Amino acid sequence: MATSKKIAFFEKYLSVWVALCIVVGILIGHVAGDDITALSDLEIYNVNLPIAILIWLMIYPMMLQIDFGSIRGVGRAPKGLIWTLIINWLIKPFTMAFFAWVFFDQLYSAYIEPDLAGEYIAGAILLGVAPCTAMVFVWSYLTDGDPNYTLVQVSVNDLIILVAFVPLVGLLLGITNVSVPYETLVASVVIFVVIPLLAGVITNKALIARKGETWFKNQFLPQFKPVSVVALLLTLILLFAFQGPNILNNPLIILLIAIPLIIQTYFIFFLAWFGGRKLKLNHAVCAPASMIGASNFFELAVAVAIALFGLESPAALVTVVGVLVEVPVMLHLVRIANKWKY
Repeated sequence: MATSKKIAFFEKYLSVWVALCIVVGILIGHVAGDDITALSDLEIYNVNLPIAILIWLMIYPMMLQIDFGSIRGVGRAPKGLIWTLIINWLIKPFTMAFFAWVFFDQLYSAYIEPDLAGEYIAGAILLGVAPCTAMVFVWSYLTDGDPNYTLVQVSVNDLIILVAFVPLVGLLLGITNVSVPYETLVASVVIFVVIPLLAGVITNKALIARKGETWFKNQFLPQFKPVSVVALLLTLILLFAFQGPNILNNPLIILLIAIPLIIQTYFIFFLAWFGGRKLKLNHAVCAPASMIGASNFFELAVAVAIALFGLESPAALVTVVGVLVEVPVMLHLVRIANKWKY
C-alpha cells in the first residue's frame, strides 16, 4: 500500500497561524495606539522599509529553487505549459477583477463606500495577477504532480511576471478607475521580484557548482525555511497592527473579502482542471497546472499593495485575507484532485 503523502506541519496549519497573527497584530495596534505609526513612516520611494525587508526574506528562499535550465526540455510536452500560461495570464486576472467588481462594487454597495470599494478591488486584482510561486510545489507533491514539470511551470511564470505584471495591473486598475502610480509599481516589481530572483539564481548556480545539487537541496534550502516562516508571521502581525482599527470598526469585513476570493479560487481550479482534461493532459501535469492557477503569489501581492496603497489600506487587507483563506481551500482542492485522479 502506498504511503500517504502529508503536508508539513506549518503549511498544514498556515491559516491557524494567520488567524493568530490577526489577533496578536490587532492587540499590538490597540495597545500601541498612535505610536505604531512610527513604523509606517519608515519609507523610501513609497516602500515601507520594515515590510520590504520582511517580504524580501520571504521571497528570496523561493527564488533559490528556480532553475531556468529546466525550461530547455519543455518543447517535448508544451501543452501543459501553454495551458498554464493561458489560465494564469489571459483568464485569471480578468475573472478576479470581475468577481471583485461584482462583490465590492455591486453586492456590497450598502456596506462599503465607493472609494473604499475601489481599493478592495485593487487588492483582489493584485492577487489575481500574481500566480503562485512557492506553495504550488506543496500542492503538486500532494497531488502526485510531476515535480520537474511543476518547476518548469513556475520558472516560466516568474519570467513572465517580470514583463507582464506591471502592464496587467495597470490595465485592470485603470479599468476600475483606481489611480496607478507606475513608478511605485515598477519599483515594487524590481525590489520584490527582479532583485530576489537574480540573487536566488546566482546563489543557486554558485552553490550547486561548489557543493553539488544534493547538498543544496537537502541541507542548504531547508535552513531558509524558518527564515521565511518568521518573516511571514512578522509581516502579518505588522499589517494587522495597522489594520486593527479598520477591522474592529467593521468585524465582518474579513468574511466579506473572503467570499469573492474563495469563489475565484474554485472557479479557476475547475476551469483549469476540466480544460486540462479536454486537452488530454496527464494527471501529473494537469493537477499542478490547476493548482498554480488557483493559488496566488501572495507575498508579491502583499508587497505591491503596501507600496501602492499603504500599510493601512483596504487593498493590503485583501491580500492578507488571501493568505488566510488560501490554505484550507487549496487543501480541499487537493482532495478533489486526488479523488478525480485518472
